[in-house]
Amino acid sequence: MSGGGPAAPSALGAIVHALRARGWMMATAESCTGGLIAAACTDLAGSSQWFERGFVTYSNAAKTELLGVPAALIEAHGAVSEPVARAMAEGAARHARVQVALAVTGVAGPSGGSAEKPVGTVWFGWHVAGATHSEVVRFAGDRAAVRAGAQGHALARLAELLA
Repeated sequence: MSGGGPAAPSALGAIVHALRARGWMMATAESCTGGLIAAACTDLAGSSQWFERGFVTYSNAAKTELLGVPAALIEAHGAVSEPVARAMAEGAARHARVQVALAVTGVAGPSGGSAEKPVGTVWFGWHVAGATHSEVVRFAGDRAAVRAGAQGHALARLAELLA
């Protein structure tokens, strides 16, 4: 599956509306997107009413130290994996004490890919009101396209989960 660019304003608008209507807060845990999702959220005036914090956990050590992702989980499955994406989302929700968290971990390229996890492979985790969801998407294009696609997909799917 290939992805598009940054999240449409409608996806982020839907997230904001849903969070504010419920009185919920959200957090992000980002690896390959390096804070792009948190930046999109905080670009909006009034985001402090629904956005608690963003974790940029680029290294494996950061995933463990800041989010509580077990090092053994990363060792067993790799940082770019469903179990790690889910643990990142759950850890962000737990450490930020929020009802909603999203996590992104992937291979943005141009190097770092493998036959099993080629460049463009991104795992997502969403933790919404106690339930964790995950998904993998393979984005086409260069590093910027993969990162932008991941940002857009993470927010679009969160909007769906909150609908």
